[in-house]
Amino acid sequence: MTTDSVIVGWAHSKFGKSEAPDIEALIAEVGYAALEHAGVSTDDIDFASIGVLNSGFSKQGFEAGLISAAMPELQYVPAVHVENACATGTAALYTAIDYIESGRGKVALVFGAEKMTGVPMSEVGDILLAGSYRREEDQVENGFAGIFGQITQSYFQKYGDRSAEMAMISAKNHANGMNNPYAHMQKDFGFEFCNTISDKNPYVAGPLRRTDCSLVSDGAAALVIASRDAAEGLKRVIGFRARAQKNDIFPLSRREMTDFTGAHLAWAQAKELAGISLADLSFVETHDCFTTAEMIEYEAMGLTAIGEGWKAAREGWTRMDGRLPVNPSGGLKSKGHPIGATGVSQHVMAAMQLMNEAGDMQVKGANLAGVFNMGGAAVTNYVSILERLK
Repeated sequence: MTTDSVIVGWAHSKFGKSEAPDIEALIAEVGYAALEHAGVSTDDIDFASIGVLNSGFSKQGFEAGLISAAMPELQYVPAVHVENACATGTAALYTAIDYIESGRGKVALVFGAEKMTGVPMSEVGDILLAGSYRREEDQVENGFAGIFGQITQSYFQKYGDRSAEMAMISAKNHANGMNNPYAHMQKDFGFEFCNTISDKNPYVAGPLRRTDCSLVSDGAAALVIASRDAAEGLKRVIGFRARAQKNDIFPLSRREMTDFTGAHLAWAQAKELAGISLADLSFVETHDCFTTAEMIEYEAMGLTAIGEGWKAAREGWTRMDGRLPVNPSGGLKSKGHPIGATGVSQHVMAAMQLMNEAGDMQVKGANLAGVFNMGGAAVTNYVSILERLK
């Protein structure tokens, strides 16, 4: 299966504490840059979608309206705002693809953005609990880190203490992030620091240390999506060999929290639609909101058996020189996790690799990419298989 929609351009802000005051400024920062990169103009845009979680980071809602405020040339272009927890960015991307493939338009502009540092850090944890089932999980301490602290503790009870392997994942991603100019944290902490409790690396929630948790970041990314015929004559064309979405039940109490079944099903469907095995992929950008998540995602993608994701970290399979490099961008752990921007960012990072434009992050000979973006604790799960067509 190969979809009709293709990626023809992109832009990416630096992640971290941004000087951009709000979402409107972030839209302008990446929107015009993405159009220029693609070689199209505002006149070519038939549709725009934007992914922003918000949920309390800003009093300004109606983010679809901010697109024309930031880019007045798009005043009459239909636009929608999409939210799907931490998978918000990919949800916005798939919404644009659906629009193009419905035949309603030829070119779409996709944004993912979040301004997280404009509220006190004491409020961030509660805002992020919007991605949990508040009826049962609202009182979990330490916000969403507390949710994954519980998942981590459950994993340890079933499969043994895997703190060392999680530290290996963290160290790998921080080392990779050193080569990513867009990354929030460009610092190589090393395994020993990540594996040692200290004043600079304390426990955050359950067994999770600070180095096991992704960063609170501001940032934005944008993609230009076109139909294949509209992409003729453009410089860059990245195709979707397959794309898949699967959900799982929201309350953790109603499923085995360490089995990311929805993620497994999304990966299985995407691989089947693409006609590939995991071994065919050159690399994967995966959703490491916490190191536990990346470890379990190794199992969901089929790199290891259930309960053995830690082996991939221990054996170095996912390092840049391993059998399947995972998160050559540094992942959410190093690059940062501005919620709405993450899914779009992951696809930008993958497209850069496939165009051999990733600089020091480059995976040699990259020709087929896997992208996994999830919302909540693997509640909504998206997998894209990308390939270079031009």
